[in-house]
Amino acid sequence: MAAQCTAQCFVQGAAGARPSRPARRSPVVCAAASGAAPTRRQALQLATTLAVAPLLAGSASAAKVPKGFVAVKDSQDGYAFLYPFGWQEVSVDGQDTVYKDVIEPLESVSVSLVPTDKKDVAEYGDKMEVAYTLAEKVLTSPSQEVTLLAVNERVTEGRRYFDFEFTAKSRGYTRHALASVTVGNGKFYTLLTGSNEKRWGKMKDKVKIVVDSFIVEDRY
Repeated sequence: MAAQCTAQCFVQGAAGARPSRPARRSPVVCAAASGAAPTRRQALQLATTLAVAPLLAGSASAAKVPKGFVAVKDSQDGYAFLYPFGWQEVSVDGQDTVYKDVIEPLESVSVSLVPTDKKDVAEYGDKMEVAYTLAEKVLTSPSQEVTLLAVNERVTEGRRYFDFEFTAKSRGYTRHALASVTVGNGKFYTLLTGSNEKRWGKMKDKVKIVVDSFIVEDRY
């Protein structure tokens, strides 16, 4: 079923609508305390970033890709990420690239691109506002019950990313998803990954590596 709003709709101003937040949803912002020791998630994020960054620099041989993952580099659009070995590339309308598990179709990663005149993802609003709008109106369908679980901001090589976690409950299944959005090269980039909630315990570490590895480089 079609989403309530396309990514193009969001880029053209959906984030500025400042949607009301129903009481049933309780977003949780995950932010490390200033000066605190790095968490396991932060250490993992650093490791995956270091693995992918050399790809965009053109030195794929120098990248130490984690065991069980495959690196993707799109030189034309200037992005790179990792995905679990065994996922296969498929063609999906409206997506720049998609890889998925053919047996577990909810286990996938996609990247979409939308033209924008913004220079920083923060120009669309604060991280909570942007994550809420995208999860509620762009990345899910109207029939799904969406719960925003966590929102995080990271800066990698000078570029700001909003990373967020949410669930989308449908009749018969719930998808647990992670997303990362950023702006660069005149485009609004969205990486979306996740799995069936029933398999989240098994897949969460893998999809966290996927979302943490997402990186965009200026192409001009």
